[in-house]
Amino acid sequence: MSDLWRRWWKRLALLGIAGLVVVSVPWAWTEISARGHEYDETTAPTAEVVLVLGTAVADDRQQPGDRLTGRLETAAELVRSGRARKILVSGDGGGDSGDETAAMTSYLTGQLGIDPQHVVADPFGLDTYDSCARARDVYGLTRALVVTQSDHLSRAVALCRRLGMDADGVAARCADCSTFLLAGKAVRDYLACTKAAWDAIRNRPPAVTSPPSPALVEKPPGS
Repeated sequence: MSDLWRRWWKRLALLGIAGLVVVSVPWAWTEISARGHEYDETTAPTAEVVLVLGTAVADDRQQPGDRLTGRLETAAELVRSGRARKILVSGDGGGDSGDETAAMTSYLTGQLGIDPQHVVADPFGLDTYDSCARARDVYGLTRALVVTQSDHLSRAVALCRRLGMDADGVAARCADCSTFLLAGKAVRDYLACTKAAWDAIRNRPPAVTSPPSPALVEKPPGS
């Protein structure tokens, strides 16, 4: 191998290492920030509100997809077990696969038997950061259990806590999710941590900043 090729390979290797560091540092931040704040549904602490993060709707554009179904079933169980009282579903009301929050609300109230008065929908949770920021700014949440699958949980908890919310994560069910799907989602989330860290550093406002809604949690008199 000529000296020229050796120099090029060395430069490519250095670029590869630099790229890995750029991606790995934000991922490490999410893991460290979420440490001690991740649970399963049987060991979760209590909170007034469960924040359920949206994801793809099924092919019929009406029912939640497999991952979303698991999140909703976990949230419903948290309510039934007394670990929470209300559910805030946050997702993209105009998503490519369909209206995420409409499908979430319908499934919770129609198939899982959750009282409709205890379910609030935020159709402008366009990504994880927006869901956390709007839960705080629009719905007045300072404390919540955040429900999503384990591959996404650390990033979600880290972002909500970075935004000042006392957030604990609860790993959602995913009974029908294949190993291939979960592995792909884990890689995607690993890469998404870079954007999450950048959003957190610059304190990005959510894409939609609607006026505050009535708070989901009533404050004690005089607070």
